[in-house]
Amino acid sequence: MNILITRPLIDAEDIMGKLFSLGHKIIHMPTLKILPKKIDPVNERDYDAFVFTSSNAIRNLRVINQDKTKLCFCVGSITEKLARLKGYNNTISAGGTVNALKNLIINSNQINEKSEIAYFCGDHVFSDLENELKKEGLKLDKIINYTSEKITDLNEENKKIITSHPPDIIFVYSTRSAQSLITIVKNYSLHPLMTESKVMCISNKVLDEFKKDGWKKLEIFEPGGELLKIN
Repeated sequence: MNILITRPLIDAEDIMGKLFSLGHKIIHMPTLKILPKKIDPVNERDYDAFVFTSSNAIRNLRVINQDKTKLCFCVGSITEKLARLKGYNNTISAGGTVNALKNLIINSNQINEKSEIAYFCGDHVFSDLENELKKEGLKLDKIINYTSEKITDLNEENKKIITSHPPDIIFVYSTRSAQSLITIVKNYSLHPLMTESKVMCISNKVLDEFKKDGWKKLEIFEPGGELLKIN
């Protein structure tokens, strides 16, 4: 099976290796470029807890006075794993969804209205976690520590691969990634080939981007559940 992965290599290497070991052909076509945002390091002593909604928020974390026991709420297992690699040992994973993360924070017996929380994220977020937590009476600072740029160019090698071996399955992980992919398909006249692929979308918002553009073979997959969708 030909499988197209749209995540940056640093996020996709593990799943690509697993799919390749199962005999699948992998096309790696990243649709977003992640860049660190230049901000002053965060003083950990100013906060009681950290919130991370992506692995990129961890990778681009810059702090002073690191406290390895700092309470860290992580959206999923990969984000939690990276937090632990950063040295934090008091981490909690919400299992992969922002809504579950919100409920985890609200219901935590380690958080109250006096707690100071730092929420680390990128410049484009599609859930209003900040305001939802503030409505619950929590004090929260939203700290944007990375940015994302859309990639809308396609190198000649990938164009040849897609033309010769159209993907059977495409995995897409964000709405901006979906928008980039749709633009690439249009710019390089790949619509007849690519729209026959089954697109695995990480959320309904991602699925809606393809639906608006007329794509038909669309499914939702759970974070970390790529292997379950190819069997």
